[in-house]
Amino acid sequence: MGIFDKFKSNKSAQEKARKASDAAEKKLNERTGGKYEDQIDAGQRQAEERLGMKRDRPDQP
Repeated sequence: MGIFDKFKSNKSAQEKARKASDAAEKKLNERTGGKYEDQIDAGQRQAEERLGMKRDRPDQP
């Protein structure tokens, strides 16, 4: 069992990772003035999917 398999089964670790991911997204959007918001969001989604952190998000405008 690899480290990512352990991560996928640990709900508290996933919640911490979600909070960190959201904080990073917010900070990047602040630093870029929202200019690259779509690209940052797409990157965040891809990273979370690769880690097995699928979340139900409404599509953002």
